[in-house]
Amino acid sequence: MFTLAEARAQLAKLQPRIAELLERRAALAELRADLNAGRPSPHGGLADAKAWEARLFAELEAFADTGAHVKGFAPLLLDWPGELAGDEVLWCWVEGEPDIGWYHRADCGFAGRRPVS
Repeated sequence: MFTLAEARAQLAKLQPRIAELLERRAALAELRADLNAGRPSPHGGLADAKAWEARLFAELEAFADTGAHVKGFAPLLLDWPGELAGDEVLWCWVEGEPDIGWYHRADCGFAGRRPVS
């Protein structure tokens, strides 16, 4: 269980790795599009795509090792388990947000997101 402050600290520590993952994910998407279209890619070939995919999944596993729940890849969605007013919640961050500003009950999922007050 994480307090909101602890979850925010974890997110701050992960930000450099998140930025790198997002850059790799974009390059991999371009590489896959080029491979599917049968054209050369500045990002490499099929072997490179396989290696990048493996690295991306390893990085997501490393995020999970910090206590984050990886809920989405594109967009990247991370949750940290916590408690608010006696309820089990997930402190929720989605790619593009500057900080953890949302939570949802553990049994409600993303659709139950509410702003942190």
